[in-house]
Amino acid sequence: MTTAEHPVVPRQSSPPGEGSGRPPQDRRRTIRRRLITATIIVLLIGVPAGYLLISAGQSRRSGQDKEAEAAAQGMREGWPSRMQRRIFELPIPGNALDVQYYETNNWKASRMYVQFRTSSAGLDRFLSRLGTGRAALQEGEVTIGARDTKIAGWYFGPGADWAGTTHTNKDPRPTQNISVDMTDPAAPVVYVVSAATP
Repeated sequence: MTTAEHPVVPRQSSPPGEGSGRPPQDRRRTIRRRLITATIIVLLIGVPAGYLLISAGQSRRSGQDKEAEAAAQGMREGWPSRMQRRIFELPIPGNALDVQYYETNNWKASRMYVQFRTSSAGLDRFLSRLGTGRAALQEGEVTIGARDTKIAGWYFGPGADWAGTTHTNKDPRPTQNISVDMTDPAAPVVYVVSAATP
């Protein structure tokens, strides 16, 4: 027989359920298995990656906040935290007004700059809680140095009745340089630099 006598017949697909094809149930199981595997892989990789991204973002924001606070120059309005007041031994009287503060830290010393307005009784209370008194204030004295004055942005020039003292403690307790504007004796303005060595 020649090739012409045997015509080429195209291959026919086998009917469903016959031949080498899988039954529809097996195909569905395989697809479901693959879908479950893909979901598990996405969860195992995606969830930790998402957590890392969120954590990195929060850490960056927290670092930026701390950096901005550390980079802030000059006094900021408000009360120092209780922890700061305890560390620097600054018993600011409860009736104090216009309270401002600023903290600096380096390897040599940490300093807290505080200013506030109080009453005559409030000044006495503040000094006695420090362990000193009004008798220690020297008239005409400004005990805060030029470097600290510049850092805090204070001005201790003429035109005010100044009085000052330095309250010294043994290390590691802080030492306070106190200058008071006594121009209005009923409402003195207190300036303090409390320095603590690590």
